[in-house]
Amino acid sequence: MGRVVGFELNSQEPEKAAAFYAKVFGWEVAAPNWEYRGVTTGDDNKSGINGGIAKGPHDYPFGTRIQIEVDSIDEAISKARKMVPLLYEIKWNLMNFTLPIC
Repeated sequence: MGRVVGFELNSQEPEKAAAFYAKVFGWEVAAPNWEYRGVTTGDDNKSGINGGIAKGPHDYPFGTRIQIEVDSIDEAISKARKMVPLLYEIKWNLMNFTLPIC
């Protein structure tokens, strides 16, 4: 079963978004790294997920993306393609995980 393991909030002004979430919710926001700020939303001993805040691309300037961990990315994409034949996909291999953009 796929499980949500992270999120990314997109903003055209990520520094303002980071300040907002830090002040309102007490989130710990890391210093930017390639316009991405890692976010810790709470104690790891409690349920919840961490994520990040980034500058959104021009085609997706605002919004939220979720990250879902699966046993096989190729199998998950294959299942998705059967349900949505025109599924657009790019796979990025980053460090120890693959990030598909669908």
